[in-house]
Amino acid sequence: MSKIYKEIFIGVIPVVIIFLFFIGVNALPLVFMAVILGTIFYMNQMRSASAGFGGSGKSRRQQAPSYLTFDDIGGQQRAKTELKEALDFLIKHEEIRKLGIRPLKGILLEGPPGTGKTLLAKAAAHYTNSVFMAAAGSEFVEMYVGVGASRIRDMFKEARNRAVKENKDSAIVFIDEIDVIGGKRDGGQHREYDQTLNQLLTEMDGIHTSESPRILIMAATNRKEMLDSALLRPGRFDRHIEVDLPDKKGRMHILNIHSKNKPLAPEVNLELVAEETFQFSGAQLESVMNEAAIYAMREEALLIGQSHLSQAVDKVMIGEKTDRESTKEERDRVALHELGHAIAAEVVRPGSVSQVALSPRGKALGYVRHNPQQDQYLYTKEQLEEQIIIALGGAVAEEMFYGGRSTGSRNDFEQALHLVRTMMDSGLTSLGIMDRQMVTKEELMRENAVILEQLTLRTRELLEQHRIVFEQSLYILVKEEVLSGDQFRELLENSRLQPV
Repeated sequence: MSKIYKEIFIGVIPVVIIFLFFIGVNALPLVFMAVILGTIFYMNQMRSASAGFGGSGKSRRQQAPSYLTFDDIGGQQRAKTELKEALDFLIKHEEIRKLGIRPLKGILLEGPPGTGKTLLAKAAAHYTNSVFMAAAGSEFVEMYVGVGASRIRDMFKEARNRAVKENKDSAIVFIDEIDVIGGKRDGGQHREYDQTLNQLLTEMDGIHTSESPRILIMAATNRKEMLDSALLRPGRFDRHIEVDLPDKKGRMHILNIHSKNKPLAPEVNLELVAEETFQFSGAQLESVMNEAAIYAMREEALLIGQSHLSQAVDKVMIGEKTDRESTKEERDRVALHELGHAIAAEVVRPGSVSQVALSPRGKALGYVRHNPQQDQYLYTKEQLEEQIIIALGGAVAEEMFYGGRSTGSRNDFEQALHLVRTMMDSGLTSLGIMDRQMVTKEELMRENAVILEQLTLRTRELLEQHRIVFEQSLYILVKEEVLSGDQFRELLENSRLQPV
């Protein structure tokens, strides 16, 4: 009804002004007053909208769904155990009072994107039967000075009021992407970010562990090193819990959770998918199951098969297939490039190639799919050198047959440079154990060039020994667009049996 009255009011004003003009009354003062009143009304509306943090039912705060528990979150067993231990301080009042334990004020969840930090915070609210309020760091950043600090105050006040209203003993305030407002200060105290951070620190200091309802602040970040040291000290964020990418067991758990509402074919082996998705986050694994269902729908299949899951892994890892049209010369170059990767991979790691494909997918014009290997977190110098050889295989193959490289090797070189950097930082080069601040840029560049030059020569010698495989595989790959791992290994084995 208020909207109807507003429209009637807006329509009546011009009519009244025109009528007064015709009867000879000076309406300019009235128009001036109407503009002033309208401006004040508009400012009040904007202020109330931006202050939606403090209200009751109209607040943008999220409340944790009652059904979300720690069992609903796949993997992250270590993070869940550590978080439960910290949350027990909100529940076991008598035990902590007897031992004189100070309950925690803040818990910081750190880790890569998509690993379930927000889900853990929501499950924490269910575990402790607390009021749950969530906000993103960007919600506190405004061009108007003082707005962010005011919203921080309103958020904590609303958490206490809601806990009292709902008759709960505690409230959890969750700030996602806290590095937006909690970044390191540069000495200037007049910036809006600094005022917001100062207010957050003040509110955390004002949390008294003996008061009721208790307030626990949780936050999430992908970049802990960007946070201000005053925020990370004990008494504010007491616990820092790392939420890392899931291992194979965790990935299997996540896949099982997201497959519950999907009709899988009897032959589907989710353990194989868990092996193939090394370094996938929980969000990526959920996307794999969703994309597999989409592929099944495209084929009008009633069940999701293993082939759909395999295509979904490729989709999430590399991208969707594209319909790019390329010239024959370009296709031949891409085929030789991918065969260079495949031959290098199969020689240094026998049985590792699962498929060589020439079909464009995402930004890649072709790709080599590797068989899943065991999760590995430690690498020797030889293993890192083998990875660099595989990365350089495509560019070296182009040089062998075309006398030069193409822009298709850019990502390969980025990977190779990252691996060399890892070797340097791990003390696996001739520079020994070193600190980058103690070594000149020229020395680093010289060592980088020596390593890559030596490994490029090794890669060229390796590929030259299997030149016949390029010639035999090129025709099949260009014609069929796909070369299976078994086909490729058979061609490689036949080349070894032929006399030189």
